[in-house]
Amino acid sequence: MAAILLHLLPASLYALLGAHFWHSRWHAPTRAPRQGLLPWERALMLAALAAHGIALHNVFFSPEGIRFGFSLALSLMLWLAMLFYWIESLYARLEGLQTLAMPVAAVCALLPAFFPGQHLLENAHSPLFRAHFVVAMLAYSLFTLAALHAMLMAMAERSLHSARLTRAIAALPPLLTMETLLFRLIGIAFVLLTLTVGSGILFSEALFDKAFRFDHKTVFAIISWLLFGSLLVGRHAWGWRGKKAQYWTLAGFIALMLAYVGSRFVAEVLLGRTA
Repeated sequence: MAAILLHLLPASLYALLGAHFWHSRWHAPTRAPRQGLLPWERALMLAALAAHGIALHNVFFSPEGIRFGFSLALSLMLWLAMLFYWIESLYARLEGLQTLAMPVAAVCALLPAFFPGQHLLENAHSPLFRAHFVVAMLAYSLFTLAALHAMLMAMAERSLHSARLTRAIAALPPLLTMETLLFRLIGIAFVLLTLTVGSGILFSEALFDKAFRFDHKTVFAIISWLLFGSLLVGRHAWGWRGKKAQYWTLAGFIALMLAYVGSRFVAEVLLGRTA
């Protein structure tokens, strides 16, 4: 019960913020004055992040070692993504993104209470493994933000074409500016993903105490790397943008989710394995 309450607090704060942003931003009339995050909104988001971080720490570290699994991976990804968003909101104003991100963060913050994960990370004491793990989680979180950003761009384009603008859509920067931000996120995340995939292949024995295996996790990770790499090349060489960029972003993100989160979900939930 105590474990559920520990995760329920940040989930409730995210849900409360999501409902607030939905009513105050998304459905507000376009004539309402534009504004960034109010001080109390920023403070409440920081409180949610702090509560989420404490909950993650309590589940992540155990007397037996460091636990991980699909629910903790999703929860950590969203925690990092929301932290990046909170920092980014100090410099940029994206009114619609928080409305999309908060419900997802609420669900992911609550998942470890029901699926705590019994998988213990091997070689967690190794500095090389820790560096690999941190870089991988940073890449996942940035790609999560990029996927949410691509969805927001798609919704903004649809609203513009139908001439039905909400306050959140009207307050967004021009689509070209949003596209620049999208590719900046993808570019940084792609470098981190390259380091993750490269280190996993080159230093598999040092990282995981086993020779490199070309399994489904590696296949999906490489597919994701190829999709995002092709998108960046297409952007540079042929000026890919708009829906094409959004579709490639979402396709790459789905492949990335299948690489670890999907495989751990199948192993832990469907097959009941902890190893």
